Amino acid sequence: MSIRYALLALLGMAPRYGSQLHREFMSRTGSTWPLNVGQVYSTLARFERDGLAVSDGEDSAGHALYGITDAGREELHSWCERPVDRTSPPRDELAIKLAMAICSSGVDVRAVVQGQRHHTVKAMQDCMRLKAQIAAEEGEDAEGVGGPGGRLARLLVLDQMIFRVAAELQWLHHCEMRLARLAPSLPDPSPQASPVRLRP
Repeated sequence: MSIRYALLALLGMAPRYGSQLHREFMSRTGSTWPLNVGQVYSTLARFERDGLAVSDGEDSAGHALYGITDAGREELHSWCERPVDRTSPPRDELAIKLAMAICSSGVDVRAVVQGQRHHTVKAMQDCMRLKAQIAAEEGEDAEGVGGPGGRLARLLVLDQMIFRVAAELQWLHHCEMRLARLAPSLPDPSPQASPVRLRP
């Protein structure tokens, strides 16, 4: 759903064509979330159907432009003012994996946590490296890649990723502390605890 409103927000700045919307979305979000250009065009078709955008002529290269309507602008403002719902959080694969690993014999849950910690630390290093690259860019404070505020938009998205990764590292440390206290009651991680039967 956020893709829909993100594209509507870009149309709210000025009329744009499909691949331009795709490029600007990727730029403003630091290419954090994959977006298929076909999804952009199908969203534009739905915007037209729902009266949120209209065809707005062509640019000098012949690209079909789309512009936001008053109804589209009203829906965009409503989305911006509405808090993101956190009552139904998305499933977290890591939390589910640890919950299942704890009850599984033959699985060393401490090794699972340590392996994830190594991966998460690398993710943090990658984020910090990317942030340093963006910070080193010159002359993009207002009119950089992605139009006005493009650099700031990328930094805000990246900061959110950094906070999320930092929270995951803190949670993994918390998990290790709890596992250390509960060690005697955990299933035996040795392979002998649960032999695997191979099918012929």
